Amino acid sequence: MSYRTIITPRQLHDLSQSGDELVILDARFNLDDEQWGDRAFTEGHIPGAQRADLARHMSGEIIEGKTGRRPFPDSGAFAETIRSWGVGPATQVVVYDADRGLMAAARAWFMLRWMGHDDVAVLDGGLPAWEAAGFTLTNAAETAPVPSSSFEPRVREEMVADVEEVDAMRELVPTRVFDSRGPEGYHGKGKYYDPVRGHIKGAGLADRAETITEQGQFRSPEQLRAHYDALRAGQDAHDIVFYCGSGVTAAQNVLAMEHAGLPGARMYIGSWSEWIIDPSREVEL
Repeated sequence: MSYRTIITPRQLHDLSQSGDELVILDARFNLDDEQWGDRAFTEGHIPGAQRADLARHMSGEIIEGKTGRRPFPDSGAFAETIRSWGVGPATQVVVYDADRGLMAAARAWFMLRWMGHDDVAVLDGGLPAWEAAGFTLTNAAETAPVPSSSFEPRVREEMVADVEEVDAMRELVPTRVFDSRGPEGYHGKGKYYDPVRGHIKGAGLADRAETITEQGQFRSPEQLRAHYDALRAGQDAHDIVFYCGSGVTAAQNVLAMEHAGLPGARMYIGSWSEWIIDPSREVEL
């Protein structure tokens, strides 16, 4: 059995004992302290996990005046990273994060699928859910190196939308471009990592927090489908594009739509941090 959206702590534990091919990735990350994830991993992680760091492994070169804050790496370079994790064609990958925020776990999920690997899931509830289920952490370093795999990418460019496409579709009716930040960020309030506040003119709001329960788990597929049906107003999932501040957390909406049985939504990777580079691109509060 393969997992392609989310996986529970019990399912992950049982899978880890099954002998099946499994790679566990720790994607914890903090925007205000980019070394925090490495320190947290050293202090304790799920046994057998490897680091999947947003800055080192999942982001490419920032080109001033062209890219946003977290562009994708070159597909060839990311393929090498995937090989270094030991991911092969039959490998189940599970990614986890620190908490319900899913800072980078959903981005890792999206990027592995972008590269053609479907058997990847996010741990529902993150590390707190693993510990709450009674499963242990380890601070032991791996004693044996992970053997490199022969992973061959099948890049799915149709999963992403570029700035020109977003500009062309942002004011179509019904709305097709959605901002994944919360209402504060959407309306230019609260903490910002970019010099311009607001959202892409014409974009709707699809707060990623709406996909998660108060306990930190994803809402049921039925609840998520009702949520997205209200947002997309009859549009096919393939016509929906999500963005956020820098192209990281918007992946949570893509994952939630997939879990709801609505596959095909896309991401604008450059997101707000790329959109505002050109002052002629329209913004609003």
